[in-house]
Amino acid sequence: MPTSWQAATIVAITDETARAKTFRLRLEDPTPHLAGQHYVIRLTAPDGYTASRSYSIASAPDPSGLSGDEREFTVERLDGGEVSTFLHEVAEPGDELEVRGPLGGWFVWDGTTPALLVGGGSGVVPLMSMLRLSRRSATTDLVRLVVSVRSPDDLLYASELPGPDVTVVHTRRGPAGAARPPGRLMAADLPPWRGGTAYVCGSAGFANAATDLLLAAGVPAAAIRVERFGPTG
Repeated sequence: MPTSWQAATIVAITDETARAKTFRLRLEDPTPHLAGQHYVIRLTAPDGYTASRSYSIASAPDPSGLSGDEREFTVERLDGGEVSTFLHEVAEPGDELEVRGPLGGWFVWDGTTPALLVGGGSGVVPLMSMLRLSRRSATTDLVRLVVSVRSPDDLLYASELPGPDVTVVHTRRGPAGAARPPGRLMAADLPPWRGGTAYVCGSAGFANAATDLLLAAGVPAAAIRVERFGPTG
């Protein structure tokens, strides 16, 4: 697993929501990644000051083991965040960044076993890599994704997510005509446990609540993998 920094060029920027954008980077020295891994992105100011943050890979690995030279990262803009603010307000296609990765070997899915994915807000990003892998590999029978968001306006990948393998839970405001009223994630929103591994990603509060729901639903503690994130940007 590489640990050295390398150059990465922004080749495209896509708006996901009012506060989130997806950045497609072309890496100078790419290494195949696993679904669920992340990179560290580093910015360096003219005076030498640096700021770096970890961002999950949203794009899927290639089932053949080759991932090409491009990776996608979805970044939520956080008020006062050094890196996220720069990426949202300053960065443009053609700009060069420094990255290090892929990193992480625990919160990963290899595409061969059942996986229950539970994400809150931007916690869906590494889970999206897993979902995309399952769809690309035609193994959608193995994966179920449950994503919790405040409103339809906050849903990442809104045009891509819909499908029989995805459940979207709105906690504050739902779409018109929705059968489920807005409210926090509940046990009834989770599909039946079919074995394999449950992956939970979101804020600390969401991750703790989702883990409790999974345990109450009979998911073994040893089968639950959790990735929490805080308000650093």
